[in-house]
Amino acid sequence: MSGEWLPDLLLLEDSQGNWNAYLERLHACFKADFVDSKPTWPGKRVGLKHHPAYDGKSATFWHLISEGDEESERMPDMRRCERIGWPRPMIDEFDEAAPGTTSCRVVWWVEEREREQRYLLALDDFSYVVVVADRGSYVLPWTAFCCEYAHQRDKRRKAFERYWEARKG
Repeated sequence: MSGEWLPDLLLLEDSQGNWNAYLERLHACFKADFVDSKPTWPGKRVGLKHHPAYDGKSATFWHLISEGDEESERMPDMRRCERIGWPRPMIDEFDEAAPGTTSCRVVWWVEEREREQRYLLALDDFSYVVVVADRGSYVLPWTAFCCEYAHQRDKRRKAFERYWEARKG
């Protein structure tokens, strides 16, 4: 698996299995990476989605550690939680050059949404993806997730290949 350059996983057992203590460790990591300092993005400010906040923690934080389509019903995903330290370095690593033309350690592509473009930054084996929403003058880290199964990684790899093929001609 690629990503040896990323921070170590934050594990629940390192908090003696105490969910509340673990959640505070996760949030402290998020706060250090996105509030106390900001990631870099070419030519744009990096913001956060603050609403809906829950338990005093921003929507961006919850989207990085949980899954679900309905905001009020999102559930923590332990694989996302463990990797809370990964979105920041992956965002910092991003540059706008085509993959393979620089020393960038993430591959990326863009997907068009109704009102915005979303950049998908992935490890080169497509096992972990960070989604960044482009809002014009700024970007928002939107979510991040693991692609645990081969079909999930293949789906992202094909989207990446289609995007770059279309840009060639």
